[in-house]
Amino acid sequence: MKHKRILATILSLIIAFNVKAQYNISGVVKTKDSLQSGITVKLSNKQTTATDKYGRFVFTNLATKKYTISFSGIGVNTFDTTILLTANAELSISAKEEKKELEEVVIVASSRTNTRIEDLPTKVEVLGQEELHEENQIKPGNIASILGDIAGVQIQQTTATSGSADLRIQGLQGKYTQILRDGMPLFGGFSGSFGILQVPPLDLQQIELVKGASSTLYGGGAIAGMVNLVSKKPKLDKKDRSITLNVSNLKEKNITSFFSARNKKMGYTFYAGGTLQKQVDVDKDGYSDVPNVKNIFIHPRWFLYGKNNSSLAIGYTFNREIRDGGDMNVLSGNTDANHQFYIKNRSNRNSFDIVWEKKNKDNSFFTAKAATNFFSRNINTNLFSMKAHQTLWYSEFAYARKSKKHNYVVGLNFNGDIFKNQTPSSSTLPNESTNTIGLFAQDDWKLADKLTLQSGLRYDYHSVYNAFLLPRLSLMYKANNHLTMRVGGGLGYKTPALINSELDERQYPYILGYASNIQPEKSSGINFDVNYKTKISEWELTFNQTFFYTNISSPIYLSAQPSVPVQTYYAYENYIKPLQSLGFETFVAAKHDELELYFGYVYTDAKRKYNDANSNLPLVAKNKIATIIAYEFSSHFRAGIETAYNGKQYLDDGTVKQDYVFAAAMLRYSFNNVSIVLNGENLFDFRQNKNEQVVLPPSNNPYFKEIWAPLDGRVINLSVMFK
Repeated sequence: MKHKRILATILSLIIAFNVKAQYNISGVVKTKDSLQSGITVKLSNKQTTATDKYGRFVFTNLATKKYTISFSGIGVNTFDTTILLTANAELSISAKEEKKELEEVVIVASSRTNTRIEDLPTKVEVLGQEELHEENQIKPGNIASILGDIAGVQIQQTTATSGSADLRIQGLQGKYTQILRDGMPLFGGFSGSFGILQVPPLDLQQIELVKGASSTLYGGGAIAGMVNLVSKKPKLDKKDRSITLNVSNLKEKNITSFFSARNKKMGYTFYAGGTLQKQVDVDKDGYSDVPNVKNIFIHPRWFLYGKNNSSLAIGYTFNREIRDGGDMNVLSGNTDANHQFYIKNRSNRNSFDIVWEKKNKDNSFFTAKAATNFFSRNINTNLFSMKAHQTLWYSEFAYARKSKKHNYVVGLNFNGDIFKNQTPSSSTLPNESTNTIGLFAQDDWKLADKLTLQSGLRYDYHSVYNAFLLPRLSLMYKANNHLTMRVGGGLGYKTPALINSELDERQYPYILGYASNIQPEKSSGINFDVNYKTKISEWELTFNQTFFYTNISSPIYLSAQPSVPVQTYYAYENYIKPLQSLGFETFVAAKHDELELYFGYVYTDAKRKYNDANSNLPLVAKNKIATIIAYEFSSHFRAGIETAYNGKQYLDDGTVKQDYVFAAAMLRYSFNNVSIVLNGENLFDFRQNKNEQVVLPPSNNPYFKEIWAPLDGRVINLSVMFK
């Protein structure tokens, strides 16, 4: 019996030792072609990790038992595997590549190398499919509102009657921002006056935004930054069909639709939509605060896919718009001696584009693209009429290649601009024709595992203003998976342009052109940002701090010409002293399950050094605060509240205008394939025309005060989307 007790004790100790034994599970995840980093790996005991840059993962201190391991991530099919752990296990996991296209954030415009956003030395902000689809049910007619939601970006209404708007980045006027469509700059000058007011969000896959000097890859105009509007592409074996109906309390009605389909050989996308907006006199002063707008937008694209990883996309865009503002009696057809003022715009846009891409097995690819934009605009007022046509064209060939240490692109582009004033016209604007040929190169050089240097150089030769050399450098340090730091800067330029979105149409007849000694504006800028991501308990937290500085030498302005009596005429000239903008952006974002929180603060100090009496750049709030609270109560119901504080602004004469708070709220309910949204903007109904008279006599040609706050007031809209 004694021997039996001893044997039982030994067996018990052996069993206890085995039960308490601690083992490890490690392994590598790969597909047929490459190791897979960033793949989420979950154990059935709730432990979670992710594969590193070599595709490896590890779980430690595990007891002997059976485990189910789940693998999921971008680019691979989700799958499970089961293992009975009795000793340290080393696994080699072969994952299958995901066939369908997933919503991975890949940046095209700012790099031309199809680079993931987290791998770029230049900071790029992206509005993706989810934001654009939501915007389609809030403001389906255009993208102005969603761009204005980005920190450091301001949508500034420039005319009280036509509703034209200026896109400002980091305090600088819209003429310093380059707007692209699928990487091609076709919104400029005469054709860009209502550009962002004519592009619908449902037609876009994503919007890419780069703040600060961005001229190396895209040439002149990208001094304050660059916005690239990326069109949707069809997804393999997945049809997309959606129709949205919208109506608002300010007499706006919209219908938008999008259809797409694709197989292995070909595909298509087709957008068609329209806006009907009746004129509205919000403050009852007899003049329209919201113009009468009739707009139709059609954009079909055809795609062909070759067996050798090549693709060809051919697109066409048609946009026709009628935009009328002025005296409400005149707009209603009741003109008399006391009611005569109106401004009527008729515009047509026809664009053609073609893009060819060829991807090679050595991680290189060729791109060839070309586009032409034909834009005509007929302006009529009670005092003058004008009809003009602008043709913008762009062509490019680029070669890009990725290797272990380098990710580079080299290319050549050729673009031009032809502006013609058509007769009869009472405008003095001269005809203009220019073209530019550019050579560019950029390389992302991985100096070390945590350090990447981006260097770029562009050489442009302009048909009028000769040569420009534009270098740029950016450095990214990724300390770990949580902390990333970037610093970068470069040079830019902006050639003189006859028309920009800041001008009132009534100024066109009195612009003579350029002074004989006119020079392009040149810039230098630098940006620095720190981004930190972490997880505390169940909260996902993101913190970002950005600093910016831009200096523009020889800024251009309209100068009165004293030689002409009675009526004052103008010509473009250069100031001697510069224009400068500096400041910082801070934001904190938090997410806990279905709750999302955001807080952002922007400080902007924009100075016009050429104006000693009033050096503050007009219509720029030094202090802006934005907050967002959104919660998804279920898969069917989502709600959100947004507030924005706009600090005091300076006017051109140095007058300081009051600060104000803008608030918005949204409710969305979805069931089956239907989504219903009730949205409210400017809920506190703060309006400039509630605080002061905006339109001043004489009645037949009134004077408008500078617009520093909304004119349309509270807006409620209801939309239904069928998908």
